[in-house]
Amino acid sequence: MIVYGTKIISDIAFPLDLSQETETRYEVKLSSNILKLLKNSITCGFYLYWAHGRNVYLYSDREFDGSEAGQPWCYEVEDVVKFYWAGGERTIYYALGEKGDAALLGFWFIHLLLPLYMTLENMYDFFHAGAVEVEGKPIFFIAPSMGGKSTMTDYFIKQGHPFISDDKVPTFIQNGKFMAVGSHPYHRPYRKFEELGYRVEKFTDSFKPIHAFYELEGVDGDAEISIEEIKGFAKFDVLLPNYLYMFSWLKPQRMKYLAQMSNTIRVFHVTVPWDKKRLGEVYGIIYRHSKNLKFV
Repeated sequence: MIVYGTKIISDIAFPLDLSQETETRYEVKLSSNILKLLKNSITCGFYLYWAHGRNVYLYSDREFDGSEAGQPWCYEVEDVVKFYWAGGERTIYYALGEKGDAALLGFWFIHLLLPLYMTLENMYDFFHAGAVEVEGKPIFFIAPSMGGKSTMTDYFIKQGHPFISDDKVPTFIQNGKFMAVGSHPYHRPYRKFEELGYRVEKFTDSFKPIHAFYELEGVDGDAEISIEEIKGFAKFDVLLPNYLYMFSWLKPQRMKYLAQMSNTIRVFHVTVPWDKKRLGEVYGIIYRHSKNLKFV
């Protein structure tokens, strides 16, 4: 299977259809054959967050001030699964908990563990966004939680646009351009715990330069729909909250990456009426705007 532009070789079959053929950059193995030395080297950690009704913890063998070659890591989803890996290695190990099964393993591995692992391993920079293609060009939808990203992404998908991601979008720089990478072909327009959603048939198949960001703002249902360009330092301020995994030791390179992105990709503010009957209007305006937009 291929997710996040990465071929996954696994010793467990997930109950998901991840058979799409897409461009790849990496290969990662998922194995239950945990190395005892790796497991026993974990000595400290902290509570990471509460997600999908579960407590999640992150462990290592040292203070959390970087990610180094050979450094042991453990990501624990309480009662469900523990994932282990060593810095610089492309094998992730897993141990199912008393409440774990293949379906839960697949969800946590794909939706939450891999983006974190790929960030710590400096493989990608992730954005919290929905993303689709318009005329073959990736556009990103950003907004606060419950701000309409998934709804907008879902509407574009239903109009036949190739799907890139509805939550975590991997990006990287290639030949001076910021490239968008497809996450996986599952879309979750609803918010049900520990589910990836429904499978989308029209999924992006290659890495492409990001065309534009559209920041969504919900307004009264009868308000006017507008698109205004955000310029200067304001672009940075809009993008920063949607940049995932801002660990302290990553902050300097994160700021540099974001500054470069702000200088090369256009960002727009869109007012979106809270009225689903007007989604077609919003779609039409963004579609036409994006279609006619020129790269910087």
